[in-house]
Amino acid sequence: MTAYLPAVRLRRAAFAGVLFAGLAVAGTGCGADPDEGTNGVGKLSAGQIEDKAKAAAGAAASVHLSGTLVSGGKSFTLDMRLGKDGGSGEVKSQEDTFQVLRVGEQLYLKASAAFWGKSDSAGKLGDKYVKVPQGDPTYKQFRGFTDMHVLLDGLLGLDGKLAKEEDYTKVGHTRAVLLTADKGKGGKLSVSLEGTPYPLRLERAGGAGQVDLAEWGKTFPLEAPGQDQTVDYGTQMPTTKEQGGGSAPSPSPGKSSGQGSNPTK
Repeated sequence: MTAYLPAVRLRRAAFAGVLFAGLAVAGTGCGADPDEGTNGVGKLSAGQIEDKAKAAAGAAASVHLSGTLVSGGKSFTLDMRLGKDGGSGEVKSQEDTFQVLRVGEQLYLKASAAFWGKSDSAGKLGDKYVKVPQGDPTYKQFRGFTDMHVLLDGLLGLDGKLAKEEDYTKVGHTRAVLLTADKGKGGKLSVSLEGTPYPLRLERAGGAGQVDLAEWGKTFPLEAPGQDQTVDYGTQMPTTKEQGGGSAPSPSPGKSSGQGSNPTK
C-alpha cells in the first residue's frame, strides 16, 4: 500500500501539471494583444485610419500601382510605377496595349500600329515611342495615368459611412486593417499595420475595379527613351483610331492636375 500511493500521486501530479500548462497556453492565446508589433493604427477610428493612409500616400515619393479600373464603361488594366517627376508602365484596354512614359511634362506613348489608324506612318510606329505634344487630345487622355497624385486622389476616396473590420487581414505578407464604406458598397481600403500606414489595396465602389499599391518610396529608373526609339512629329500627331472613330483609352473627366485628366472617376 505504501508503495502504491506515491505512484498514484506522481501520476496525478503529472496530469495536473499538463492540464495547468494547457490552460495557461489557452489563456495566453485568448488574452493576446492583436495590436502587438503593429504601428498602432488599428486602434484608431475608421476615419482616423483613412486620414493616416491618405497622409502617408500624399507624402510618399513613389508607388507601384497595379490592377484594374473600370471607367466610362471601359476596363483598363494598369501596371504603373509612379513618382513625383513622372511615371512609366503599361495600360491595357480591350482594344490595345499601351506603354506610357512621362518624364517631367514630356509624355511618350508606344502603341500598336493599329492604334495609329490610317496614317501613312502607322506601320512605322508599332515599336516606337511617339512624343506627344501637350496640345494634342491624346496628351490629356494619357497623362493622368502617369500622375501619382491625380490617380491616388481619385482612388483613395471611399463613398459612404466608414467602418473598420475588427479582424485584421493580410495583403500579401503584410498585416492590414480593412476599412469599408457603406458596408462595402462604397468601397474597401486595406491599410498597412506594419511601418508607415500606407494604403495597400483598394476595392472600388460598384465593382469599378481593384488596385494594389506597393513598393512605396522605392526608387525606379525614369529616363526619356533614346533618339533611336523615339518619333517626334512636333505639334502634329499622327491620326489615331480615336480621331478616326476607333477607340483609345478615354477616361471620363474628373479632377485634374495640370493638363492631365483624372482616369479614376
